[in-house]
Amino acid sequence: MNRLNLTLLALIVLAVPLSLLAGQVWINPFDPAVPNAAAILLELRLPRAVLALAVGSGLGAAGAAMQGYLRNPLADPGLFGIAPCAALGAVLSLWTGYAVSAWTLPLFALAGAAIGMLLLSLIAGKNGGVATFTLAGMMLASLAGALMSLAISLAPSPFALSEIVTWLMGAIADRSWNEAWIAVPGALVGIAALRLAGRGLDALLLGDAVARSLGINLGRLQALLVIGVGLTVGTGVAVAGIIGFVGLVVPHLVRPLTDRRPSSLIVPSALAGALLLLIADCLCRVLPLAGGELRLGIALSLIGAPFFLALLLRMRRGTSADGGWA
Repeated sequence: MNRLNLTLLALIVLAVPLSLLAGQVWINPFDPAVPNAAAILLELRLPRAVLALAVGSGLGAAGAAMQGYLRNPLADPGLFGIAPCAALGAVLSLWTGYAVSAWTLPLFALAGAAIGMLLLSLIAGKNGGVATFTLAGMMLASLAGALMSLAISLAPSPFALSEIVTWLMGAIADRSWNEAWIAVPGALVGIAALRLAGRGLDALLLGDAVARSLGINLGRLQALLVIGVGLTVGTGVAVAGIIGFVGLVVPHLVRPLTDRRPSSLIVPSALAGALLLLIADCLCRVLPLAGGELRLGIALSLIGAPFFLALLLRMRRGTSADGGWA
């Protein structure tokens, strides 16, 4: 394990205790005046910290893999259409009222992610190139987004409408160990699949033809990406809703500290994504708001949008200097 990964792991180890204690009400587990401190830490805040680590690591790794596969630094896991399909499944569970069970909403979301993975594989095909794969993902994302808008406009009750809109904002508040048992295995298996795709992603930087000449099976590579992104993003959406910009921002923060190969970026991006989401969740809990806690998805969008704009402006200046964009 290299120095970067060890540093990120050390920062996570330091951040986890902080996430357990932080909140609008700070908890000192050794203070006998605080009733039920152990129960609050073990049943409320520890599952939340585990979810932040699992969801953040999955989104970070998926973003790094997608940017390597598409050879586009602006790529985001949502482009594959799997996240919108997972969100559509969750919205349907809320729309139909089946979400009254604790397990139903995550199962609907995972089913939506699985259907999205299947459709993406069928539409793009085994021998489909990067352009076909990207267009298929964009089509699925657009269709899922339209169906979610339709579900919102036809919400059977104001309560269902409120639940759908609130869930789509993204958060890991009020979660339990049930969601952690879904998110952690999905993130671990998904990151492992993306790590296996690392060698193929490195070869793909030289072009499809060169990658084939080096013995890379592009169909297998595509399958590993679909499985990896589907599990990491699908389980993340299933337990936390839509949380954007992590897969875009984290690889850019980590890339200058690596040799810039996709295979070298996946694990550090996973660790950095876990750290980012853990810190962001702590800040959401600490910030005093009259209406309650700031939603995690909103907070990351407020951070990610300016970062995305700055990245676009930097790329524009670089391209203009080369005689490209005006």
